[in-house]
Amino acid sequence: MTTLEIRHDEAGRKFFAVVEGLEAHLLYAPAGDRTLDFQSTFVPPELRGRFIGSRLVRHALDYAREHGQRVIPSCWFVGNVVARYPEYRDIVVPSEGSTGGPSPGAAR
Repeated sequence: MTTLEIRHDEAGRKFFAVVEGLEAHLLYAPAGDRTLDFQSTFVPPELRGRFIGSRLVRHALDYAREHGQRVIPSCWFVGNVVARYPEYRDIVVPSEGSTGGPSPGAAR
């Protein structure tokens, strides 16, 4: 797997990577004391199938853990990644409306 440079833009509240001139990102918002709401993951169609979305989410989850934060997986894709990697479940706060099912524009 090729190296993926993932950056954290705190002011923009996102984790992102630029690949082949296109940006893939995970958007989040503060959700109370030491909690982040992971709201949306997007990977441009041209970059899908390379696990860029999964790597973004795992990087963001690692960041949250390292900073003593918990995560609300409002984005269905984040929920799917957590389901695949149970080592993150201890930092996850279930979101009230999450269905966990896929939706159009799936990130990978």
